[in-house]
Amino acid sequence: MATALAKADDRVSTEHDYAARIGHVSKSFAGPTGSQLVLDDITLDVAPGEFVTLLGASGCGKSTLLNLVAGLDRPSAGSIETPGGRPALMFQEHALFPWLTAGKNIELALRLRGVAKSERRTEAERLLELVRLGGAYGKRVHELSGGMRQRVAMARALAQDSRLLLMDEPFAALDAITRDVLHDELTRIWRETDVSVLFVTHNVREAVRLAQRVVLLSSRPGRIAREWTVDIEQPRRIEDTAVAELSVEITEELRGEIRRHGQH
Repeated sequence: MATALAKADDRVSTEHDYAARIGHVSKSFAGPTGSQLVLDDITLDVAPGEFVTLLGASGCGKSTLLNLVAGLDRPSAGSIETPGGRPALMFQEHALFPWLTAGKNIELALRLRGVAKSERRTEAERLLELVRLGGAYGKRVHELSGGMRQRVAMARALAQDSRLLLMDEPFAALDAITRDVLHDELTRIWRETDVSVLFVTHNVREAVRLAQRVVLLSSRPGRIAREWTVDIEQPRRIEDTAVAELSVEITEELRGEIRRHGQH
């Protein structure tokens, strides 16, 4: 199968009904015993404004797939299209530059996007307000808590003005209370901006709380094992009965995948 990785220019084309299209994507890496198949024949669309979570056991290829969509690597087979241009990417680690202030970290993304110097501070302050960090423009990274650093990282990702936001377990290192607050903030920002989100997690309740659709990947090689549409009204709470019930169902399916592939 021919390999292609398509990236369009900066604007979302009205001709497309998807923010990302992953078509029959496979990915292999060279290993000590030969080629190792990590992803196998993944086909998935993310609609404009849709929030999709990728769920699976450790090592199933979730982050690999996100890197392919981000354009950081190329698939061994298949195609990936993001007609709105290069996606924005947010990692588990905030990856902020410690010698820059919160505002200057965001301005760096704005400069790379081509925003005029005279407009950058105003836009950075607007984005800090959006993530509820108004007044933090001049604070350095060491002055910010873990949750605040992730808010700045989210603002920096939004500064790229992409219509697709890729998030690789961005809240995994945070304590439960801070994570809960940032779930609320992410949901609010997603609804206000109408950005499409592809969110990687191994936390089933996090997946159900946030997403409109949950996609379960099998253990290596990663294949789409099952999908769920989450018809639970937002805003949701992690302890909501409906969230808990669907989480139990998905967890049982995840455990079955792990058992089938001999993982513990």
